[in-house]
Amino acid sequence: MTTPESAPAPSKPPQTALQKLWKEILEPIVFAVVITQFVATLVGVDGVSMMPNLRNGERVFVPKYETWLHKAGVGEFKRGDILIFKPPREASAKIENLNKSAFGLWSYRPFLIKRLIGLPGDRVSIRAGEVTVNGQQLDSSWTTAFWQAQGCWDTQSEVANNVTSASIAGQTVNVVPDRQEFTVPEGQYFVMGDNRTATGSEDSRIMGAIARRDVAGRAAAVVWPIMRKTNAKYDCNGYGQPEFSGPNELNWRVLTRPAGFGQLK
Repeated sequence: MTTPESAPAPSKPPQTALQKLWKEILEPIVFAVVITQFVATLVGVDGVSMMPNLRNGERVFVPKYETWLHKAGVGEFKRGDILIFKPPREASAKIENLNKSAFGLWSYRPFLIKRLIGLPGDRVSIRAGEVTVNGQQLDSSWTTAFWQAQGCWDTQSEVANNVTSASIAGQTVNVVPDRQEFTVPEGQYFVMGDNRTATGSEDSRIMGAIARRDVAGRAAAVVWPIMRKTNAKYDCNGYGQPEFSGPNELNWRVLTRPAGFGQLK
């Protein structure tokens, strides 16, 4: 006679095909999507528009929960933050680099990475490469010092002397008009790349302000590669790849806001 203590445990019913599909394939995908869309994700830097602070191929950590809180009206991105966002549709339609094709089947706006310069209501102007916010010159030495040392700092071009420009490097774009001063509209941001050469960055100067709804998040830290070369040499014409040399240094970095932004009122 079988006692309660020795009775065999009831066997589990076999999984259905749908249950196996969910457990082995769909559940991990859903979990990954939830994490990357609502908690945190990694984003790769493509190009040189954020040099010297971010280099091509580096990967940054993006806390996505911040974005959702800001969109819900809790908190706000701050001047000096590095944002990941989609360009305005009008700019994407007119500027080749801001429009990508997926196997020739459909086009999409690629994500860009730039630094937040002006918040809604801010008055931004640019003259001889110097940025002014609400009548106060922004101390941009955290990036311009590098470009001055390289001999590449742009003080003469259209984008160095207009806060918005209809052309860049002599090529007409006609997304925004030439303006000496620009007031950032409600719900939008004015962004610029840290690359201050004449052709170094396609940003709000030629594509206009970006909408808060198009912001995917803030780059909070560099997580890859672990090490990088200390020195960078840039081709001022923008035709060649930067050259890196010197000893290796630890590349894990928290991306803090440059001190110049803290001096703005």
